[in-house]
Amino acid sequence: MRKPVLLLVLALAAPLHAAVGPQLAAAAAKQVGVTVHYDPAYVQLRYPGGDVPLERGVCSDVVVRAFRTVGVDLQREVHEDMRANFRLYPKMWGLAAPDANIDHRRVPNLMKYFERRGKATRETFAPGDIVAWRLPGGLYHIGIVADPPFVVHNIGRGAQREDILFAYPIIGHYRW
Repeated sequence: MRKPVLLLVLALAAPLHAAVGPQLAAAAAKQVGVTVHYDPAYVQLRYPGGDVPLERGVCSDVVVRAFRTVGVDLQREVHEDMRANFRLYPKMWGLAAPDANIDHRRVPNLMKYFERRGKATRETFAPGDIVAWRLPGGLYHIGIVADPPFVVHNIGRGAQREDILFAYPIIGHYRW
């Protein structure tokens, strides 16, 4: 009796991404020309739903803002998961506890959150997919696929739509 339910779930999974993926890609693209500054400053944010001023941000802010358009507040989601599972998250910043002001703005934390939610994929890249890279010097970077190989990201000049999907080593590929 479980087989029909499993088939129904599998049948619904592809159309769900077909609806959410393009929405994420479009929401990321709307940030181009609006988020014009790269600003990694630590900022006290309202919780939940906090954000730095729209004209500034970092690569992860592109992802966070796009997700809010589909009803997912990564600030809240990441913070709550970190509160319950702090030991599973990267220990790169010397923190003793989660910090709702910054945790969702850190690429390794977003990667861990997406992995924990079972969002890692090896499928062909599609609009709305989230991609993480390792930049020269070991820096982490993240963006949203607009239409392969174009990605919306903020790598230092504000939100841009660029052909960079394969420009750096890919260390994470996620599909919501």
